[in-house]
Amino acid sequence: MHNETNTEYYDIQSIMIYDPSTSYNVVQDQIPTVPFVEYWAPLFSLNDTYMDHLRHLHQECGYADFMETAMQFPPKGPLPTPPHPNIGGGSGARCDIWGDVAYYAAPAVNPCWDVYQVATTCPNLWDVLGFPGSFFYEPAPWYYFNRTDVKKAINAPVDTNWGECANGVLDKDTSPPSGLSVLPRVIEKNKRTVIGHGMLDMILIVNGTIMMIQNMTWNGAQGFSTPPSQWNDFYVPYHTELNQGSTAGAGVFGQWWTERGLTFSTVDLSGHMVPQYAPSAAYRQLEFLLGRIDNLGEVSDFTTQKGYPGNDA
Repeated sequence: MHNETNTEYYDIQSIMIYDPSTSYNVVQDQIPTVPFVEYWAPLFSLNDTYMDHLRHLHQECGYADFMETAMQFPPKGPLPTPPHPNIGGGSGARCDIWGDVAYYAAPAVNPCWDVYQVATTCPNLWDVLGFPGSFFYEPAPWYYFNRTDVKKAINAPVDTNWGECANGVLDKDTSPPSGLSVLPRVIEKNKRTVIGHGMLDMILIVNGTIMMIQNMTWNGAQGFSTPPSQWNDFYVPYHTELNQGSTAGAGVFGQWWTERGLTFSTVDLSGHMVPQYAPSAAYRQLEFLLGRIDNLGEVSDFTTQKGYPGNDA
């Protein structure tokens, strides 16, 4: 879109992506799994013996060493080739720590556990979409959008089965991950680029995205120079709820940092789909993307809802 000359249809200036798949799976899932499980230990409730086993694999599979190198601010150079999760596995799965937790250990303790939002507990909530979740849950004999009358109403093919998250859609895309290819150039051409990541997401883990950023070079330098411990608070304005069906929180909702045109923001209390789990946080990030506020730490009202108490700087 940046390379097109037709500005009526292709005048892109800024982009925002949430919990993105922008690097190798081993970087975004396997390597940060054990620190993630330790951070959210009360939500997993895994026993000490199993946790010791995970920590042993984290060291033995080379994940700890890679993460120590990758989480340096500023980075000391391009990251080494990440270890492969099949190393020394015999059957090829010994170092698949992420899969062991996500598919076996966590669901054994909490059968309603959701890899997209790890604070989910039983019972399964009624949802006509049957997703998101670690498994499809049909609260009725059909998914709403797979009903024949609904497909006809939205002009969708009637003879096609619908699912919110389907396999096989992008299987023919053999391009390298964007964080290892085009994303740095897109950042350089944009006015603003925002990457947001829900803290409760395990389908893609926040530290995996940070490690991807630390390996990128854009606008003359590599990665962020400042560690997350020194990032700024992300503020979401207090506001009037106009629809209780979309109640959303306020106050300090994570951290954010901006360098050389790239802004990264964590989102507390959110799983993979940030606008679904934390709509007020996503709305504030959209205001920043559009240039309506100067930064994500600004303590002020939403630009579309003025005069609410508690938002005075």
